[in-house]
Amino acid sequence: MNSQTVQLDGHSLAVADVEAVARQRARVTLAPGARARLTRVRAIVDGIVARNDVVYGITTGFGKLSDVAIPPDRLAELQVNLIRSHSVGVGSRLSETETRAMMLLRANVLAKGCSGIRPEVVELLLALLNAGIYPPVPEQGSVGASGDLAPLSHLALGLIGEGTLIHAGGEGSASEVLRRAGLEPVTLQPKEGLALVNGTQAHTGLAALALRDARTLWRAAHVTGAATLEALLGTPVAFDPRIHEARRQQGQLRSAALLRALLSDSEIRESHRDNDPRVQDAYALRCMPQVHGPVLDALDFAEGIVSRELNAATDNPLVFEDGEMLSGGNFHGQSVAMVCDYLAIALTNLATMSERRIDRLVHPDLNQGLPPFLTSDAGVNSGFMMAQVTAAAVTSECKVLSHPASVDTIPTDGGKEDVVPMAMGAAVKLRRVVQNVRYVLAIELLCAMQGIDYRRPLRSSAAVERAYAALRAVVAPLGRDRVLAPDIAAAAQLIADGALDVAVPASHA
Repeated sequence: MNSQTVQLDGHSLAVADVEAVARQRARVTLAPGARARLTRVRAIVDGIVARNDVVYGITTGFGKLSDVAIPPDRLAELQVNLIRSHSVGVGSRLSETETRAMMLLRANVLAKGCSGIRPEVVELLLALLNAGIYPPVPEQGSVGASGDLAPLSHLALGLIGEGTLIHAGGEGSASEVLRRAGLEPVTLQPKEGLALVNGTQAHTGLAALALRDARTLWRAAHVTGAATLEALLGTPVAFDPRIHEARRQQGQLRSAALLRALLSDSEIRESHRDNDPRVQDAYALRCMPQVHGPVLDALDFAEGIVSRELNAATDNPLVFEDGEMLSGGNFHGQSVAMVCDYLAIALTNLATMSERRIDRLVHPDLNQGLPPFLTSDAGVNSGFMMAQVTAAAVTSECKVLSHPASVDTIPTDGGKEDVVPMAMGAAVKLRRVVQNVRYVLAIELLCAMQGIDYRRPLRSSAAVERAYAALRAVVAPLGRDRVLAPDIAAAAQLIADGALDVAVPASHA
């Protein structure tokens, strides 16, 4: 449990806060001023109901049925039916972490005070987060148009005491889980069902988590790349600052600086500085800054978009404290959908570079005198031969997943939602790419450190040796052939946990 407390005001939630709550179970509270703001805005909705004004989603149906007026005595029924009818998700469930991210984001958007919802509804969401209770949410069913209607409806079901909820003891009926936690389900009032399901929080939650993972992967790719350069007796001359200052691409500059820091004071480098006939290395080694750098540029751009979306009012209609209620389209997920596609493309380039470095490590014609497939008894033993095949397979899948989802559209809701962004599909694809890149880097880590073993007694740089020690604490060098799948999994977990950051100087973290 994280001792940090994240306070929601609808304006200041950061990507790091999402990770703290979703993964580290930081507590969540409502900011002092948010409750009063919610109460004031709710009074505007109550006034509309009292006057029986015609306002979308409050006194009318939804989507194509927005021209159907709803009698006052059926307004509460309208909201509950919305939740039930929109709970149409299919496929695998979102993980607990992903669901917690979605819950946090939805609570934060509601806390902004543009939804017309009562404070009690937000506080129940926070109570569930703090109690470690969450709903089962299928990951498929959202096109991201009127927001993530299906995923958010499955979330809302638990709030009204329907469906099931998951807790430490398992999964049970929502009403019973709430009762045992000392919580009461909400009885929805006008607009509250709509306020719970209109929004971009499912795909934005996945995007925020992927962003955190992607930054870890970016640093790890430099550590594995530096280790590979050492194992292959490569030259760090290509990372000279003068080369990169002549281009002035910011990500490239930072990538080259990190590689210089990772490779400084290496015995392996000094062993071949003056007697290497090669003028320059292959692109997968020499051009790391030129390829890894743009990935960082993409991450920085994406973080700006996602950070704004974390605090964006994305439901419809929006209620303003001056009494105005305006219908628009802030629930349309195009901005985050495009960012997810962009990140998938960027990260795939990390995988492509890493897989080519793996090939050079195992290829007996390219690996600078290392044993074939990094095994000293090649023939009887296959070493890392098939590990490179696995890297090729998942890298190829990344290329397929890099086809953008956000350029697709199928009209929905009787043509009312005529252009949709397929944002959830883009986010799910990105999650898969992140996983794939982690596996490719894990295989490179195993191969590169095996290569360094063959360069002993020479030592690499202090930074690479720290990464070497982190790996060898969980994976032994490969002698005779053994099942490598557990080694790959262990190395991937090291990367996921940020353990390779031990090699990264604080100024580059």
